[in-house]
Amino acid sequence: MGDVISLAHGSGGEASRKLVEEIVGKYLKNDIIDSLDDSAVLNLPAGRVAFTTDSYVVDPVFFPGGDIGSLAVNGTVNDLAMVGAVPAAITLGLILEEGLALADLHRILESVKRVSDEAGVIVAGGDTKVVERGSADRIFVNTSGVGTVPEGIDISSSNAKPGDVVILSGSIGDHGIAVLSKREGIDFETGIESDTAPLNGMVAAMLGVTPSIHAMRDPTRGGLATSLNEIAHKSGVGIVIDEADVPVKPEVMQACEMLGFDPFYVANEGKLVAFMPRAKADAVLQAIKSAAYGQDAAIIGEVTADNPRMVVLDTAVGGRRILSPLSGELLPRIC
Repeated sequence: MGDVISLAHGSGGEASRKLVEEIVGKYLKNDIIDSLDDSAVLNLPAGRVAFTTDSYVVDPVFFPGGDIGSLAVNGTVNDLAMVGAVPAAITLGLILEEGLALADLHRILESVKRVSDEAGVIVAGGDTKVVERGSADRIFVNTSGVGTVPEGIDISSSNAKPGDVVILSGSIGDHGIAVLSKREGIDFETGIESDTAPLNGMVAAMLGVTPSIHAMRDPTRGGLATSLNEIAHKSGVGIVIDEADVPVKPEVMQACEMLGFDPFYVANEGKLVAFMPRAKADAVLQAIKSAAYGQDAAIIGEVTADNPRMVVLDTAVGGRRILSPLSGELLPRIC
């Protein structure tokens, strides 16, 4: 088969068969995908169906704490979890550039296998295409995901209400700074790793405390500030955030100060922000802290009827400023 992807791997012939069966199938083997039918037939539990899709073009494809494979699975699982869905299955579409090292493809598929197992989802189908050298950047990945929303769950960016408490599941800015450091060859004294992780287990623990979670988002591109603004705008409410309560790792803050970034706008891939009634907030916070990836969770603010569709930041030095959505592009190709 050689050591790199060739155009023959996309021809539909023997090389394509070996790519799918001997490499992709090595990591993603299950009864559904082994059938090699044109569509997967799934047995889903009763409930409303949630469906999502996303594409991943991160540069570089390997970065501290993850790679494009783990990023793609986690991103799709988390998008389903943010509406309270229980993820069931995903698809995996691979756009491979001629010349991609097969060792790199193996490494990426190992990550897909590992994180899909952790998240409890199956890869139920997929596709591979090969493009000529220079037509892509080694590998692009598309994933779609399907899950079911249990009865009584109604989570939407339009549902935040005055009086809600805002909880953040952990420190911000880790992913964007990790990707940038690898891309630009910057060695920080303390290693910074991406936070990419599946959050469906955390969400299940939260909903086990109460179904009364009004809104959730995973603050990826545009960071926490943009996600908060999206919820404020869609719900028609004001949001007040206490800067001192927002967890940021010292090494990430130092990197942001050195590079001129605001951590509120730097991407995350393993964090969520959730809105819920105050009476439930402490119990939900403890559930998050007890779950994987939630040990640094904190209550960071509240929803108000004042200043609708605006996010106001109470700064660490005692002032107030408007936390606007991201304008322009801060970090290109971080997912």
